[in-house]
Amino acid sequence: MKKQILSEEDNKRIAEAVSKAESKTSGEIVTAIIRESSDYAFHELLAAMFGGFIFYTVSLLSYGSIANFLERTFWSYKESWPALFIGIGTILFMGILYLLANVEGVDRLIVPASTISMKVKRRALLFFSEAGLFDTRDRTGILIFISLREKRVELLADKGINDKVDTGAWGDIVDELVGNIKHGKMVDGLVKAVESCGDRLIEHFPIKPDDENELSDQVHILED
Repeated sequence: MKKQILSEEDNKRIAEAVSKAESKTSGEIVTAIIRESSDYAFHELLAAMFGGFIFYTVSLLSYGSIANFLERTFWSYKESWPALFIGIGTILFMGILYLLANVEGVDRLIVPASTISMKVKRRALLFFSEAGLFDTRDRTGILIFISLREKRVELLADKGINDKVDTGAWGDIVDELVGNIKHGKMVDGLVKAVESCGDRLIEHFPIKPDDENELSDQVHILED
């Protein structure tokens, strides 16, 4: 069974931070956490196949040495054994590499950083749409999206916010949150990020008399 990402107390802290931040602005802040944005199976399989190809090539170049070794080791040696040895060895080597590639941390050495960033961004955009962040009254939705395995954070704002706030203005909030996550302080970091977003939204989107809470304050724990 997978370990729970957040405790009830953590969930409550984050929801209260969102509610407090939104009490001063017409902006809508949404938080989401996912274990990983992609399984990266294609890259893991590609790495295993590439490793298998190298093993196969080196084995072919060493065919004579392998044949001599098998002939000296086994009395009932047959000429087909070197080919079987290479074939079975290649399959086993590929299998071991694929299993290693699935170990958390190892996959980040295999998958290009640009691909990881793209996958996280794409998953964040998908949730942005799923959660209805594009459909607030004044287009003032903002998403703080955490992808744990990749140690990446995406902060996405809707058109109403982007028209008044430069997209690069959120970089320091993202960097601080990433730093907190790396130091094991994800909840504290997320609460601080929510507060910082709220403070910036107040400047351009103060609370309105008829303001409504359009989106849930609860943190969204997404399926992989």
